[in-house]
Amino acid sequence: QVQLGESGGGLVQAGGSLRLSCAASGRTFSSYTMGWFRQAPGKEREFVAAISWRGGSPYYADSVKGRFTASRDAAENTVYLQMNSLKPEDTAVYYCAAGSGSSYYIGRTKVAEYRYWGQGTQVTVSS
Repeated sequence: QVQLGESGGGLVQAGGSLRLSCAASGRTFSSYTMGWFRQAPGKEREFVAAISWRGGSPYYADSVKGRFTASRDAAENTVYLQMNSLKPEDTAVYYCAAGSGSSYYIGRTKVAEYRYWGQGTQVTVSS
């Protein structure tokens, strides 16, 4: 049983930072791509970042490029999303997701390309 669990969300002022964590369990994730998505009220779930367990430079949505950094700790089976210079428009529930195939992660932005999902963590950025 694959399980993904996000943590680290909260309330922060604009310009602040948060680091989200996603602990993965239930299988070996070395052959997986991990994605971060977010969903604001009344909006569709949108891609934020993707990272391969095998390494390589993460892939980001244009809206977060230069502000967010995705990373992974293979030994801990955990992926992270460091969010800096947060804006009110970053307010959303943030989800981590896993999809098989670690080589294809650049451009892997569709919800349907990820099979496993966490429960989400709320990030609220006040102005």
